[in-house]
Amino acid sequence: MPRRAALTRSLFAASAALLACLAATGSFGASAAPKTVCTVTINSSDEKDAFQRHLPRGDYRFVELVQRGQPDWLASACRSGVSCDALIISGHFDDGTEFYTDRFDDREFLTVHEMQRASCSASCNGLFSQLKAVYLFGCNTLKSAPRHVASAEVARSLVHSGHSQADADRLSELLSERYGQSNRDRLRHVFKDVPVLYGFSSKAPLGRSAGPLLERYFQSAPAGEITSGRASPALLNLFGPSSMIAVAGLTDADPHASFRRDMCGFADERHSDAQKLAFMHEVLQRDVTEVRMFLDHLERYAASVGPAQRLVPEVAAALAAIEGDRRTRERYLAFARDADEAAVQTRMMALARSLGWLSPAQEQAEFLRMIADRMARGGLGRNEVDLVCATQREREPALARQVLATGTVRPGNVMHAAVLACLGSVEAHERTVRALTSSQDEEVAVAQTYLRHRALADVSELRAVASGIGRMTAASAQVRALETLARQRLADAQSLQEIARLFPLARSLEVQRAIAGILIRADYKLLAPADLARSLRQHRLKSPDGNDVIDVLIRLLQSS
Repeated sequence: MPRRAALTRSLFAASAALLACLAATGSFGASAAPKTVCTVTINSSDEKDAFQRHLPRGDYRFVELVQRGQPDWLASACRSGVSCDALIISGHFDDGTEFYTDRFDDREFLTVHEMQRASCSASCNGLFSQLKAVYLFGCNTLKSAPRHVASAEVARSLVHSGHSQADADRLSELLSERYGQSNRDRLRHVFKDVPVLYGFSSKAPLGRSAGPLLERYFQSAPAGEITSGRASPALLNLFGPSSMIAVAGLTDADPHASFRRDMCGFADERHSDAQKLAFMHEVLQRDVTEVRMFLDHLERYAASVGPAQRLVPEVAAALAAIEGDRRTRERYLAFARDADEAAVQTRMMALARSLGWLSPAQEQAEFLRMIADRMARGGLGRNEVDLVCATQREREPALARQVLATGTVRPGNVMHAAVLACLGSVEAHERTVRALTSSQDEEVAVAQTYLRHRALADVSELRAVASGIGRMTAASAQVRALETLARQRLADAQSLQEIARLFPLARSLEVQRAIAGILIRADYKLLAPADLARSLRQHRLKSPDGNDVIDVLIRLLQSS
């Protein structure tokens, strides 16, 4: 009996304690609080609407985070303190840098970098830390292909530092895995510790198709599944043909978790600029192959430090420490000069200038040396022409003369002429423009690249090009030349007449379409619209695709 009485008293005390705890937390006699489903509706609302129709209102509440017309809506949502159990993001995501819309009446977007900043700064704990599931309705959201792959100069650098070729190849693969930054990896970094991320490894269905699939899912979905923290076999089965997969957010146990810590070293807003620059210095002192793979983040942060920030004593001291690190500077510049891609070399030299390792004059000298070196070894292509024209927006004939003085320029080489023309050489400009009507398709392509950046100089050039196009015999090259001329938006009657005269003579539908593309962009009222429309109708080649630009032009001419 005494033992039974003691047991009774013990059970009574435990029950009383439990009741007191329930009363203190407000759980006694109350139903569970509703789950919060946060939505980011950038493009279609079909997915959100399907969830909202089928989830019981008493069990779920919906919060739309996007505030139309308010650029900082994500920061505003973070400050609001809303705590999300599930997150639905709907928007196009083809290039992997941002969710965006294709609607002309809406300009909302959400960048991955903005999400990274919020995630790293713990400023969005309510939005990110309580999530059980994230639904990423956009193409390629969980694509695994790396955005960055260790290039040949990485392996060469490893060999130069003493590694065998086999070790260099193996380490290059590891660097690609660590720094590849696939869409999947980047979004796993953003949604750290979230148990389930749904997304698409390639093409995703448009909202109008995704909505009905979700309707079918909810017809048999178990209650509470969307916030259970477990992947749904039924949902994956329905969307599987559209490449839907499910993965977990990054955890501290992930082999590449240290990369997220590095990325957050720049993105975390709780760190001062001086602290971030000290971290940048530490990254720059690592093996230069890692620096190359981390280039995007280094560039982005360096560009964010403005003139006023650089005057802050702590920031100035951190920058001075980087600038004075001669050993790190020399390793960095040696690697940059060996870069396979001219664009990478140019970016690395620009970063060196922003860090105080090169003066503007030294950066320009490095750029000209790069051009001359690539000319000497036959390493110039259209990408280099595009780069030189984009980098040197102002014509600088003195720069062209400096390259000529190196003796690496080959007369008659259109690539070389186009680069010199980008730098400001008048003679090279004339040679490159003549190449637009060449019989060689590659020469035409080089001229096309050049003329994306530099307009034809005067009416005489326009007329010469228009006349030359008429004498071209290769249809593919002629189409390319016509498409290039279309960008010039002709307003010269004689040139337009020359182009219109080609239409009845064309034996290729693509050539006729390219001619129509010029006329539709030009001031076609300089011609006789009724006569031109009649000629187009009479001589147009039949289109297997139905209406095209030729039909549009005919309608415009008839209504003018």
